Amino acid sequence: QVQLVESGGGLVQAGGSLRLSCAASGRTLRQYAMGWFRQPPGKEREVVASVSWNGRSTYTADSVKGRFTISRDNAKDTLYLQMNSLKPEDTAVYYCAAGGLYGSAPRRGTEYDYWGQGTQVTVSS
Repeated sequence: QVQLVESGGGLVQAGGSLRLSCAASGRTLRQYAMGWFRQPPGKEREVVASVSWNGRSTYTADSVKGRFTISRDNAKDTLYLQMNSLKPEDTAVYYCAAGGLYGSAPRRGTEYDYWGQGTQVTVSS
């Protein structure tokens, strides 16, 4: 049974920073592409960023480009999302996901097989 557990969410003022982590357990996911998604209140889930299984290829959504950075540490089976210059519109539940054996950097939720429970990020103005 694969488990993904996100951490690092919380309440922060606009302009602040947070670092989300996603730890995998149950099996190694170092051979899978991974990604971060978010679901703002009352809106659909959207991709934030994704990374290939080996970390060499990444995708970042235009809405967060230049502010958010995705990375992974395969030795620790952990995925990260560094979020800087946060804005109130970044408020959402953030989910990590894994999927695509030896995959690149998938952008669609349907390309992922495993999901975490989510962590709340709230940015106050």
